[in-house]
Amino acid sequence: MIPTGFPAKDEIARLTAGMLLEIGAVDFNTKTPFTHASGKQAPTYVDCRKLISYPRIRATLMDFLSVTIMREVGFEAFDNIAGGETAGIPFAAMVAERLALPMTYVRKKPKGYGRNARIEGVMTEGQRVLLVEDLTTDGGSKLSFVDAIRDTGATCSATAVIFFYGIFEGVEERLSDHGVQLLHLCTWWDVLEVARARGSFDKETLDTVEAYLRNPAGWAPGVMV
Repeated sequence: MIPTGFPAKDEIARLTAGMLLEIGAVDFNTKTPFTHASGKQAPTYVDCRKLISYPRIRATLMDFLSVTIMREVGFEAFDNIAGGETAGIPFAAMVAERLALPMTYVRKKPKGYGRNARIEGVMTEGQRVLLVEDLTTDGGSKLSFVDAIRDTGATCSATAVIFFYGIFEGVEERLSDHGVQLLHLCTWWDVLEVARARGSFDKETLDTVEAYLRNPAGWAPGVMV
């Protein structure tokens, strides 16, 4: 069923942040920081993959994501919904179902055998494709997926994610320069606000997390920046 009426953008951000906290998809650890895929350490971690195991929450968030797409881009803006391997695949499938559109997915790299394809499913020249992912940090992986989509002759002018870090400079500009609009439900700032309101973590932890969010490049364990 295509969703049509939902809360305002700021309320969606607050509710999304609350759901991520509720299921433990967000973790803060200032004593033993997490090492991210980039190799950098941070006191924050988010795992949107957990959402697929919570039917009520995943349904609500996919409704939120679908209505955000329609509000911010248009009701008839896309012909195909593509998920990025692997975390974006289930969310792309659920969004495609809601928007009554075909679904495909994009591999991180060619299979190396058979058709050696990066695109799985049917994507045709001229189709307007929306890339759906779980989250974005600096936007780098999105550009690779977008280029793979465009290599088919399709277009890709937007990507929609549940979670956008929102702490690194120039991410939206970098995507925009590549002709890609970023849509998202919430950021670390929304999570921090809700975590403070709920008392989800102690004040010292939240203060340290805020220091990191304000200056991720200058943060180090045990240092308030």
